[in-house]
Amino acid sequence: MLHHPATSSADPDESGPDAPDSPAPAFLARYFSRIGYDGPVAPTLDVLAALQAAHIAAIPFEAIDALTGAGIEIDADAVDAKLIGQRRGGYCFEQNGLFLRVLRAIGFDADGLLGRVRWMLPDDAPATPRTHMVVRVRLDGRFWLVDVGFGAAVPPRPLAMDSVEAQPTQHESYRVTPQGEAWQVAARIEEEWRTLYLLDDVPPPAIDYEIGNWYTSAHPGSHFRHQLIAARTTSEARYGLRDNRLTTRLVDGRIDRRYLTADEIERVLAEIFLLPVRPHWRPAIERAATAEVVG
Repeated sequence: MLHHPATSSADPDESGPDAPDSPAPAFLARYFSRIGYDGPVAPTLDVLAALQAAHIAAIPFEAIDALTGAGIEIDADAVDAKLIGQRRGGYCFEQNGLFLRVLRAIGFDADGLLGRVRWMLPDDAPATPRTHMVVRVRLDGRFWLVDVGFGAAVPPRPLAMDSVEAQPTQHESYRVTPQGEAWQVAARIEEEWRTLYLLDDVPPPAIDYEIGNWYTSAHPGSHFRHQLIAARTTSEARYGLRDNRLTTRLVDGRIDRRYLTADEIERVLAEIFLLPVRPHWRPAIERAATAEVVG
C-alpha cells in the first residue's frame, strides 16, 4: 500500500542533492535573483506554484556536460555554482535537488522521490533505471508532486497526489495514479495519455541519487551521452531542442518545428534557452547539427 512519511527524507547526506544550504537567507536571495522572483516567501500552495513557474522559465533543462564528457556533480555546492552562479541549466538531480533545498529553507515539508522514466516508451518496454528525481510537498495534510527537471514535458504547476482525475495546466493536462507501490505520472499530449515516469513511494537514501546521476551522466546507454537536449517552459510556450531540431509548442496549440545549423543551434542555446554558450561545446554542437532526429 502506498504511504506517506510524515517527515522529510531519512538519511540526509551533505553530499546529496537534498543537502542543506546555509545560511538560508543568503542562499534564498541568490536563488530568487536567479529566477527573477520577488513575491511572498511562505510555505503555501500559491508560493509553491509561483516558484515552480518562475524556476522552469528561468533555468533551462540541459545536460551538455554529460554530452561533452565534463561530468555532472550533484552536491549542493556544485549545483549552486553551476545553476545559480554560472547561470547554467541542469537536469533532474540538479534542478529538483536545488528546488528541494529552496523549499526546505522556506519552511516547506518536502522530500525527494526517485522514479523510472517511461517517456516515449511502449507499455511493455523493459524496466528502466531509477534515474528521475522529483519533489513531494505536504501542505495542510495533502501531498503535492512538484517537478522542475523533466525537460519539455515538465509539469508547469504542482500536481495533487490524492486525486486520479485529470489536472489541467496552461499547457497539457496531467494525472497522478497509484500503481501498487508506485505512482504513475502521465500527460495528455495530442489527445493521448502518455506516461512520463513511475515513482517509488519511499524517499531514497542519498546514495541512490548518486547512482542515478552516475548512470544518467556517464553510462554509455544514457541518451544524454549521445544527444544535445535542452528545454524551457514559459507561460506562453514550451521550447525543446533535440540535436538539430527545435520544437516550439504554444499554449494555443500551434506547433513549430525547425532544423538548425550549428550556428543556429548556438544562437538558440543563448537566446531561447538562456545559456552562456562555451567554446568547448562547439564540437558537440557540430555533431548535433548533422544528426538525424527520429521520432
